[in-house]
Amino acid sequence: MNRPKILYVDDEPINLMLFEANLEKQYHVLTAVNGTEGLKMISRNNDIRVVISDMRMPVMNGIEFVKKARQSFETICCYYILTGYDVSDEIQHALDTGLIRRYFSKPFNINEISSEIEKVINE
Repeated sequence: MNRPKILYVDDEPINLMLFEANLEKQYHVLTAVNGTEGLKMISRNNDIRVVISDMRMPVMNGIEFVKKARQSFETICCYYILTGYDVSDEIQHALDTGLIRRYFSKPFNINEISSEIEKVINE
């Protein structure tokens, strides 16, 4: 069985490594170091099902990245934000408008994330 593809975007290499190490048995995990690279990764992999992005990154923040990705790639079922900070007005607005399905706090709980991904992939 093919593992579903997910994309994790974060500017911290240690977070990318931990995320991939924890989920690589269940999913085909792709990673990108910023929103620009994330958009390129999506354009090269039209079968990505779920995208999770850090909020605070250089070049563009997570919400800006999700907005651009949603405009260009309609096949992705769900977008999520991961943040080590309090929920900002920008994140709350993204939740309220359906731009993102939900957010996760850092340090991330891999079981919570895995369970959510499993739920949306099986919907």
